[in-house]
Amino acid sequence: QLSDIKRCDFDYSGTSLKALIMEKVVITDLYFSQDDLYKIFADMNIAALTIADSKMIHMLCPSSDSPLRYLNFLKNDLTDLLYEKCDKLGQLETLILQKNKFESLSKVSFMTSHMKSLKYLDMSSNLLRHEGADAQCQWAESLTELDLSSNQLTDAVFECLPVNIQHLNLQNNQISSVPRGMAELKALKELNLASNRLADLPGCGGFTALELLNVEMNSILTPSADFFQSCPRVRELKAGKNPFKCSCELRAFIREEKQSGGRLFGWPAAYMCEYPEDLRGTQLKDFHLSE
Repeated sequence: QLSDIKRCDFDYSGTSLKALIMEKVVITDLYFSQDDLYKIFADMNIAALTIADSKMIHMLCPSSDSPLRYLNFLKNDLTDLLYEKCDKLGQLETLILQKNKFESLSKVSFMTSHMKSLKYLDMSSNLLRHEGADAQCQWAESLTELDLSSNQLTDAVFECLPVNIQHLNLQNNQISSVPRGMAELKALKELNLASNRLADLPGCGGFTALELLNVEMNSILTPSADFFQSCPRVRELKAGKNPFKCSCELRAFIREEKQSGGRLFGWPAAYMCEYPEDLRGTQLKDFHLSE
Protein backbone atom coordinates (compact mmCIF):
# COMPACT_ATOMS: atom_id res chain seq x y z
CA GLN A 1 0.00 0.00 0.00
CA LEU A 2 1.29 3.48 -0.89
CA SER A 3 -0.06 4.70 2.42
CA ASP A 4 2.62 2.57 4.09
CA ILE A 5 5.43 4.56 2.44
CA LYS A 6 7.52 6.26 5.08
CA ARG A 7 10.08 8.97 4.56
CA CYS A 8 13.57 7.52 4.65
CA ASP A 9 17.04 8.44 3.44
CA PHE A 10 17.87 5.53 1.18
CA ASP A 11 21.54 5.10 0.31
CA TYR A 12 21.87 4.72 -3.47
CA SER A 13 25.68 4.80 -3.49
CA GLY A 14 26.08 1.06 -4.00
CA THR A 15 23.36 0.59 -6.60
CA SER A 16 24.10 -0.42 -10.21
CA LEU A 17 20.84 0.56 -11.94
CA LYS A 18 21.53 2.95 -14.83
CA ALA A 19 18.08 3.67 -16.26
CA LEU A 20 14.45 3.37 -15.22
CA ILE A 21 11.35 3.61 -17.42
CA MET A 22 7.84 3.80 -15.99
CA GLU A 23 4.82 4.38 -18.21
CA LYS A 24 1.08 4.63 -17.58
CA VAL A 25 1.38 4.44 -13.82
CA VAL A 26 -2.02 4.64 -12.14
CA ILE A 27 -2.23 5.66 -8.48
CA THR A 28 -5.54 4.90 -6.82
CA ASP A 29 -4.48 5.30 -3.19
CA LEU A 30 -4.14 9.04 -2.49
CA TYR A 31 -3.70 8.79 1.27
CA PHE A 32 0.06 9.14 1.43
CA SER A 33 2.74 11.81 1.38
CA GLN A 34 3.52 12.33 -2.29
CA ASP A 35 6.83 14.01 -1.48
CA ASP A 36 8.01 10.79 0.14
CA LEU A 37 7.29 8.94 -3.09
CA TYR A 38 8.84 11.60 -5.33
CA LYS A 39 11.99 11.61 -3.21
CA ILE A 40 12.59 7.95 -4.06
CA PHE A 41 12.86 8.86 -7.75
CA ALA A 42 14.49 12.28 -7.36
CA ASP A 43 17.46 10.88 -5.45
CA MET A 44 18.10 7.80 -7.58
CA ASN A 45 21.69 7.18 -8.59
CA ILE A 46 20.88 6.67 -12.29
CA ALA A 47 21.69 8.38 -15.57
CA ALA A 48 18.27 8.15 -17.23
CA LEU A 49 14.74 8.35 -15.83
CA THR A 50 11.44 8.16 -17.70
CA ILE A 51 8.05 8.57 -16.04
CA ALA A 52 5.52 9.00 -18.84
CA ASP A 53 1.76 9.13 -19.26
CA SER A 54 1.18 8.87 -15.52
CA LYS A 55 -0.67 12.08 -14.52
CA MET A 56 2.28 13.04 -12.34
CA ILE A 57 1.80 16.54 -10.92
CA HIS A 58 5.21 17.24 -9.40
CA MET A 59 8.77 16.03 -8.92
CA LEU A 60 11.17 17.04 -6.18
CA CYS A 61 14.57 18.56 -6.74
CA PRO A 62 17.25 15.98 -5.85
CA SER A 63 18.68 16.29 -2.34
CA SER A 64 22.24 16.41 -3.67
CA ASP A 65 24.01 16.76 -7.01
CA SER A 66 22.31 14.29 -9.33
CA PRO A 67 24.00 12.04 -11.92
CA LEU A 68 20.92 12.28 -14.16
CA ARG A 69 21.72 13.05 -17.79
CA TYR A 70 18.36 12.20 -19.33
CA LEU A 71 14.88 12.98 -17.97
CA ASN A 72 11.65 12.20 -19.79
CA PHE A 73 8.37 13.27 -18.17
CA LEU A 74 6.24 13.00 -21.31
CA LYS A 75 2.47 13.37 -20.98
CA ASN A 76 1.94 14.17 -17.32
CA ASP A 77 0.34 17.06 -15.43
CA LEU A 78 3.49 18.97 -14.51
CA THR A 79 3.34 22.76 -14.16
CA ASP A 80 5.63 25.79 -13.91
CA LEU A 81 6.51 24.78 -10.34
CA LEU A 82 8.74 21.94 -11.55
CA TYR A 83 12.39 22.29 -10.48
CA GLU A 84 11.88 25.87 -9.39
CA LYS A 85 15.24 27.15 -8.06
CA CYS A 86 16.66 23.63 -8.32
CA ASP A 87 20.46 23.60 -8.71
CA LYS A 88 21.08 19.85 -8.35
CA LEU A 89 20.73 18.84 -12.01
CA GLY A 90 24.05 20.13 -13.28
CA GLN A 91 24.76 17.02 -15.39
CA LEU A 92 21.37 16.89 -17.10
CA GLU A 93 21.70 17.04 -20.90
CA THR A 94 18.24 16.07 -22.17
CA LEU A 95 14.89 17.12 -20.68
CA ILE A 96 11.58 16.10 -22.25
CA LEU A 97 8.46 17.77 -20.87
CA GLN A 98 6.17 17.35 -23.86
CA LYS A 99 2.40 17.26 -23.24
CA ASN A 100 2.26 18.71 -19.75
CA LYS A 101 0.66 21.88 -18.36
CA PHE A 102 3.40 24.49 -18.43
CA GLU A 103 2.16 28.03 -19.07
CA SER A 104 5.02 30.52 -18.63
CA LEU A 105 7.97 30.51 -21.02
CA SER A 106 9.80 32.84 -18.65
CA LYS A 107 9.50 30.40 -15.75
CA VAL A 108 10.66 27.55 -17.96
CA SER A 109 13.75 29.55 -18.88
CA PHE A 110 14.64 30.16 -15.24
CA MET A 111 14.09 26.46 -14.51
CA THR A 112 16.86 25.65 -16.99
CA SER A 113 19.24 28.37 -15.80
CA HIS A 114 20.74 26.07 -13.17
CA MET A 115 21.08 23.13 -15.59
CA LYS A 116 24.60 23.90 -16.72
CA SER A 117 24.89 20.92 -19.11
CA LEU A 118 21.43 21.02 -20.69
CA LYS A 119 21.56 20.70 -24.48
CA TYR A 120 18.09 19.55 -25.55
CA LEU A 121 14.73 20.68 -24.16
CA ASP A 122 11.34 19.54 -25.46
CA MET A 123 8.46 21.76 -24.28
CA SER A 124 6.11 20.94 -27.15
CA SER A 125 2.36 20.56 -26.70
CA ASN A 126 2.05 22.59 -23.52
CA LEU A 127 0.16 25.84 -22.83
CA LEU A 128 3.15 28.16 -23.08
CA ARG A 129 2.81 31.91 -23.52
CA HIS A 130 5.22 34.81 -23.21
CA GLU A 131 4.05 38.21 -22.09
CA GLY A 132 6.87 40.18 -23.68
CA ALA A 133 9.09 42.76 -22.00
CA ASP A 134 7.30 42.41 -18.66
CA ALA A 135 8.63 38.87 -18.24
CA GLN A 136 12.38 38.34 -18.13
CA CYS A 137 14.09 35.18 -19.31
CA GLN A 138 17.28 33.40 -18.33
CA TRP A 139 18.13 30.19 -20.15
CA ALA A 140 20.90 27.66 -19.68
CA GLU A 141 23.78 28.89 -21.83
CA SER A 142 24.50 25.30 -22.89
CA LEU A 143 21.07 24.86 -24.52
CA THR A 144 21.38 24.32 -28.28
CA GLU A 145 18.11 22.59 -29.26
CA LEU A 146 14.65 23.74 -28.17
CA ASP A 147 11.24 22.43 -29.20
CA LEU A 148 8.41 24.89 -28.47
CA SER A 149 5.99 23.56 -31.07
CA SER A 150 2.24 23.38 -30.45
CA ASN A 151 1.98 26.04 -27.76
CA GLN A 152 0.30 29.47 -27.60
CA LEU A 153 3.31 31.62 -28.45
CA THR A 154 3.15 34.87 -30.41
CA ASP A 155 5.76 37.23 -31.89
CA ALA A 156 6.90 38.04 -28.34
CA VAL A 157 8.60 34.65 -28.13
CA PHE A 158 11.58 36.15 -29.95
CA GLU A 159 12.27 38.24 -26.85
CA CYS A 160 12.74 35.08 -24.80
CA LEU A 161 15.02 32.62 -26.57
CA PRO A 162 18.37 31.03 -25.60
CA VAL A 163 21.24 33.04 -27.07
CA ASN A 164 23.21 29.96 -28.15
CA ILE A 165 20.31 28.05 -29.68
CA GLN A 166 21.10 26.17 -32.91
CA HIS A 167 17.88 24.27 -33.62
CA LEU A 168 14.55 25.93 -32.81
CA ASN A 169 11.09 24.48 -33.43
CA LEU A 170 8.22 26.98 -33.21
CA GLN A 171 5.80 25.07 -35.41
CA ASN A 172 2.07 25.38 -34.75
CA ASN A 173 1.96 28.55 -32.66
CA GLN A 174 0.42 31.99 -33.24
CA ILE A 175 3.40 33.86 -34.71
CA SER A 176 2.57 36.46 -37.37
CA SER A 177 6.03 37.95 -37.90
CA VAL A 178 9.62 37.94 -36.74
CA PRO A 179 10.05 41.36 -35.08
CA ARG A 180 12.74 43.66 -36.41
CA GLY A 181 15.37 44.61 -33.88
CA MET A 182 15.06 41.35 -31.96
CA ALA A 183 18.11 39.98 -30.18
CA GLU A 184 20.44 38.21 -32.58
CA LEU A 185 20.60 34.43 -32.50
CA LYS A 186 23.99 34.13 -34.13
CA ALA A 187 24.26 30.36 -33.68
CA LEU A 188 20.80 29.49 -35.05
CA LYS A 189 21.07 27.04 -37.95
CA GLU A 190 17.57 25.57 -38.20
CA LEU A 191 14.26 27.38 -37.64
CA ASN A 192 10.84 25.77 -37.99
CA LEU A 193 7.97 28.27 -38.26
CA ALA A 194 5.53 26.00 -40.08
CA SER A 195 1.82 26.26 -39.28
CA ASN A 196 1.86 29.79 -37.91
CA ARG A 197 0.35 33.05 -39.20
CA LEU A 198 3.23 34.49 -41.21
CA ALA A 199 2.28 36.74 -44.11
CA ASP A 200 5.80 36.85 -45.59
CA LEU A 201 9.18 35.19 -45.40
CA PRO A 202 11.21 36.41 -42.42
CA GLY A 203 14.54 38.03 -43.09
CA CYS A 204 17.81 36.78 -41.69
CA GLY A 205 18.89 39.96 -39.93
CA GLY A 206 18.86 38.22 -36.56
CA PHE A 207 19.83 34.78 -37.88
CA THR A 208 23.12 35.26 -39.67
CA ALA A 209 24.03 31.54 -39.53
CA LEU A 210 20.62 30.21 -40.62
CA GLU A 211 20.80 27.20 -42.96
CA LEU A 212 17.33 25.63 -42.85
CA LEU A 213 14.00 27.50 -42.68
CA ASN A 214 10.53 25.97 -42.68
CA VAL A 215 7.55 28.30 -43.23
CA GLU A 216 5.13 25.79 -44.73
CA MET A 217 1.40 26.13 -44.05
CA ASN A 218 1.35 29.81 -43.13
CA SER A 219 -0.56 32.69 -44.74
CA ILE A 220 2.04 33.76 -47.28
CA LEU A 221 0.40 35.11 -50.44
CA THR A 222 3.35 36.78 -52.13
CA PRO A 223 6.73 35.83 -50.65
CA SER A 224 9.59 38.32 -50.77
CA ALA A 225 11.70 37.85 -53.85
CA ASP A 226 14.99 38.83 -52.22
CA PHE A 227 14.99 36.10 -49.58
CA PHE A 228 18.04 34.21 -50.78
CA GLN A 229 19.99 37.45 -51.23
CA SER A 230 19.25 38.47 -47.65
CA CYS A 231 19.86 34.94 -46.34
CA PRO A 232 22.93 33.75 -48.26
CA ARG A 233 23.73 30.84 -45.94
CA VAL A 234 20.29 29.23 -46.23
CA ARG A 235 20.65 26.00 -48.17
CA GLU A 236 17.05 24.84 -47.85
CA LEU A 237 13.80 26.81 -47.69
CA LYS A 238 10.52 24.99 -47.12
CA ALA A 239 7.79 27.42 -48.15
CA GLY A 240 5.24 25.16 -49.83
CA LYS A 241 1.59 24.64 -48.89
CA ASN A 242 0.96 28.38 -48.56
CA PRO A 243 -2.03 30.14 -50.18
CA PHE A 244 -0.03 31.77 -52.97
CA LYS A 245 -1.62 34.59 -54.92
CA CYS A 246 -0.60 34.21 -58.53
CA SER A 247 -0.19 37.78 -59.71
CA CYS A 248 2.45 40.08 -61.14
CA GLU A 249 4.18 40.35 -57.77
CA LEU A 250 4.77 36.60 -57.66
CA ARG A 251 6.85 36.54 -60.83
CA ALA A 252 9.93 37.78 -59.00
CA PHE A 253 9.71 34.92 -56.49
CA ILE A 254 9.36 32.40 -59.32
CA ARG A 255 12.47 33.85 -60.97
CA GLU A 256 14.21 33.60 -57.62
CA GLU A 257 13.47 29.88 -57.51
CA LYS A 258 15.12 29.39 -60.88
CA GLN A 259 18.26 31.05 -59.58
CA SER A 260 18.27 29.37 -56.18
CA GLY A 261 20.02 26.21 -57.27
CA GLY A 262 17.40 23.83 -55.91
CA ARG A 263 17.27 25.32 -52.44
CA LEU A 264 13.47 25.59 -52.52
CA PHE A 265 12.34 22.34 -50.91
CA GLY A 266 9.31 20.61 -52.43
CA TRP A 267 9.39 22.57 -55.69
CA PRO A 268 7.27 22.39 -57.74
CA ALA A 269 4.65 20.03 -56.27
CA ALA A 270 4.10 21.91 -52.98
CA TYR A 271 3.82 25.35 -54.59
CA MET A 272 0.39 26.02 -56.06
CA CYS A 273 -1.81 29.01 -56.73
CA GLU A 274 -4.64 29.51 -54.26
CA TYR A 275 -5.75 32.86 -55.68
CA PRO A 276 -7.31 33.93 -57.98
CA GLU A 277 -9.91 31.20 -58.02
CA ASP A 278 -9.57 30.45 -61.73
CA LEU A 279 -5.89 29.57 -61.18
CA ARG A 280 -6.39 27.54 -58.00
CA GLY A 281 -4.41 24.31 -58.15
CA THR A 282 -2.01 25.57 -60.82
CA GLN A 283 1.61 24.92 -59.93
CA LEU A 284 3.67 28.09 -59.68
CA LYS A 285 6.08 26.78 -62.27
CA ASP A 286 3.21 26.71 -64.76
CA PHE A 287 1.99 30.20 -63.92
CA HIS A 288 2.84 32.64 -66.69
CA LEU A 289 1.83 36.25 -66.99
CA SER A 290 2.82 38.50 -69.83
CA GLU A 291 5.19 41.32 -68.94
